[in-house]
Amino acid sequence: MEPIEIGIAVTAGLLIVVILGMRVAFAAAIAGLVGLIWIFWSKKGYAPDQFGWAFTVAAKTAGQVPHSKVASQALSLIPTFILIGYLAYYAGLTRALFEAAKRWMGWVPGGLAVSTIFATAGFSAVSGASVATSAVFARIAIPEMLSVGYDKRFAAGVVAAGGTLASLIPPSAILVIYAIIVEQDVGMLLLAGFLPGMVSAVIYAGLVIALAMTIKGFGPPVGGYSWRQRLAAVPATLPIFVVVAVIILFVYNPFGGAAWGTPTEGGAIGAFVVFCMAVYRGMRWPELKKALIETAKLSVMIFSIIWGVLIFVRFLGFAQLPTAFADWIGGLEQSPWITLVLILLAYAVLGMFMDAIGMMLLTLPVVYPAVMALNGGAFVSAEESAFGMNGMLCGVWFGILVVKMAELCLITPPIGLNCFVVAGVRDDISVQDVFRGASPFFVADALTIATLLAFPAIVLWLPRLAMGN
Repeated sequence: MEPIEIGIAVTAGLLIVVILGMRVAFAAAIAGLVGLIWIFWSKKGYAPDQFGWAFTVAAKTAGQVPHSKVASQALSLIPTFILIGYLAYYAGLTRALFEAAKRWMGWVPGGLAVSTIFATAGFSAVSGASVATSAVFARIAIPEMLSVGYDKRFAAGVVAAGGTLASLIPPSAILVIYAIIVEQDVGMLLLAGFLPGMVSAVIYAGLVIALAMTIKGFGPPVGGYSWRQRLAAVPATLPIFVVVAVIILFVYNPFGGAAWGTPTEGGAIGAFVVFCMAVYRGMRWPELKKALIETAKLSVMIFSIIWGVLIFVRFLGFAQLPTAFADWIGGLEQSPWITLVLILLAYAVLGMFMDAIGMMLLTLPVVYPAVMALNGGAFVSAEESAFGMNGMLCGVWFGILVVKMAELCLITPPIGLNCFVVAGVRDDISVQDVFRGASPFFVADALTIATLLAFPAIVLWLPRLAMGN
């Protein structure tokens, strides 16, 4: 068999075992090792006495991947971003955000659900993990919604969907992973995520308001707050804006000139600022210990997936599958826009069987070169491109689209991780209830994707501003 045929066969096997329930990290590592052995052995004509040689070379090739690829300063952003979220929780910022959102937005139809969405969006600005956001607000927001008569399924669905905003609004661990995979600028991607994240939150809120206005008793408003009470809730949320400002100042110097530091330095300083706030607000060793342990658990899970999938990616390189797929996509006689939409729809289907990070790690080494080829190449100018932007900006725009699709995967059955987290926090709500409650937000996500496709400037305005364009 030719290397490309081996690549297709091993990839198909990997998808099958993942759908059957094997963890992506282990499935990808095993598939990558098997694929490497197969390719090296095929070069020796499948001679029985050469199998040992093929196994040795494949094992050495795979063994070099974890350290050589993961020993990257950019990846150190992931644990710092996750730590910021857990420290913010113990600093009481989540409760302060929800209380402020409730006082300011509770009066609209579906007020508590709308407040939950905007509170999760605010918390996403200091949390790099959707799972952590969903877990935190499942404890805070669901009891409040149930107390005023919300259906428990919808209340859980709002929290699960709101938690997905942490994937897009920086600091975002998934955006960092995308940047590492496709070798894009981390700072540009973090900047690009702000406006799409806000647009997504507004569309979520609009959906809730529309449902509350059309279904009687769906989401009763919560009123009775004076302007003085509303204004009194604002100071407790200011630390969120301080942390965001610290991170952004290091990623992008708003006064012109070179950035003041790297995204890694900005994330570390942001974590230190939140740590000081948490200590000031009463956090002690037991809470700090829990925050560190939860950060370590989630970081290890993410890095394990990265290690396993990068072994598979190394195999794909030997199989020449990314280049072949890019050539095939580029040769299709149809509009590049149609091809791009079909690629995004494929992500929606694949997300039903894989977690977001694993899906991105497995597909981007093949899909990203194809999208770049659709646009005209990595070095194409905006005037000559298919999507109206140069190669670098196309990579940023496509990254936001992919991460938004990854958000959808977090609430899509049967794998939707956020739904499992919410159900795990709330013993009185089943996973099936959470999936049902989150289902209306599929429509909102589809509308967000359509908006970002129709108006790329929403994604690219801040990156272009940073570039001085």
